[in-house]
Amino acid sequence: MAAAQGHLSDGPDDAGGEGSPSVFRQAVAGLQGVRLRPEIELDATPPPQRLAPFSYALEAAVVVDDEELADGRLILLHDPAGHDAWGGTFRMVTLVHADLEPEMAADPLLPEVCWSWLTGALEARRVPYGAPSGTVTRAGSHYFGGLAEREPSTRIEIRASWSPTDTSGPGGVPQAPDTAAHLAAWCDLLCQIAGLPPGGPPDAGVVTLPQRRGPQSR
Repeated sequence: MAAAQGHLSDGPDDAGGEGSPSVFRQAVAGLQGVRLRPEIELDATPPPQRLAPFSYALEAAVVVDDEELADGRLILLHDPAGHDAWGGTFRMVTLVHADLEPEMAADPLLPEVCWSWLTGALEARRVPYGAPSGTVTRAGSHYFGGLAEREPSTRIEIRASWSPTDTSGPGGVPQAPDTAAHLAAWCDLLCQIAGLPPGGPPDAGVVTLPQRRGPQSR
């Protein structure tokens, strides 16, 4: 389906302030003008402290018929001095989770499939990146006593980070990475884990989870 403007609020007042490097302000600006699927609600949120000299964060939810199917957080980090573990000056960090059907969570290949959604989303958007790392966790809950009427639930969580490839302009002047493309790929991941059909670039290898029977009300 065609992309549509999602819900995006203004970022923290100092996120793109004059005290931050111009390359970081450009990267933040790239995150603020992305057109998204209408199911995605996206807002700026205060970033964590002390992870990097400069940071910016977004939180998003996939909402269909007032039901929240998945949610997550995306953080842009920037260290002008560079970071050996990053292999550059920028890093993207994310946390994504959604509830699943118990039978789906029992699939032994589920962690590998979920990780491939992240790398596949970046590759489908032709986003250059490096040094990916992360974890995929699934946790099941069974309810007892006063909660015994609730059906068992299973939650999948993806924690990951990767480095946008640094680029240089004329004269070797650093340029901001294409953060808009990174955000679009991340939103593709959110929609996949929510069980929605693909809405971005065609990818015959995409496999989505079926929507759970009773998504959480917002």
